[in-house]
Amino acid sequence: MKQAGNAAGSADGRREQMLRAALEVIAERGYPETRITDVAAQAGTSAALVIYYFKTRDQLLTEAMRFSEDAWYAAGTQRMAKISSAAGRLEEIVAMTCLPDNDPDVAGSWLLWLDLWAQAARNPGVAAVRQKFDERWRETIRDLVRAGQDGGEFGSVDAEDFAITLSAMLDGLAVAIALEDPEVTPARAFELTMRFAAGQLGFDWQPRRRARKARSRRQDGVSS
Repeated sequence: MKQAGNAAGSADGRREQMLRAALEVIAERGYPETRITDVAAQAGTSAALVIYYFKTRDQLLTEAMRFSEDAWYAAGTQRMAKISSAAGRLEEIVAMTCLPDNDPDVAGSWLLWLDLWAQAARNPGVAAVRQKFDERWRETIRDLVRAGQDGGEFGSVDAEDFAITLSAMLDGLAVAIALEDPEVTPARAFELTMRFAAGQLGFDWQPRRRARKARSRRQDGVSS
């Protein structure tokens, strides 16, 4: 039984190594130009082994994005568990989306999502994955708003409508950040979003220097 457990752990480790390698290659070359042989070389393994684990290129790439997404939510959940107010947790979500991270071990960026969006327009399989990601994102915002309303922190806005609006706003700002628009810096995007959220939800928010680093959304899970 112990040997079986070690084998399972080893398999999981190899799988994660390939997913991380896929994210690194996508970030460097772009989704359309990423090949299984590229990922195998980055992971230090064979293309045949990558195919054994993931069957197809599209499955590998969408699983890599899912891995990154899950890691981002796990990190966010840990951070928000330490914040008592709903307004503070909302600020954390916005910070994790907009503010850069100077961690040298993080190689991914919003460019991963730009590639995913572009592929989703023409690939039904990728589109289905993108839809699940966006549903989860809006649900996270909606549930946070309802928790704030139940606790008396937020006003009586429609939580579903707000979640759709805020998620679209953040995604749009992220495109500008990814393209390095000089008018849309991460700090400015963060402040504009928080002003909007505070105005809509009816809570007081004042800009202040954030002492800690905040990882950009969907960057967790990518390491060099």
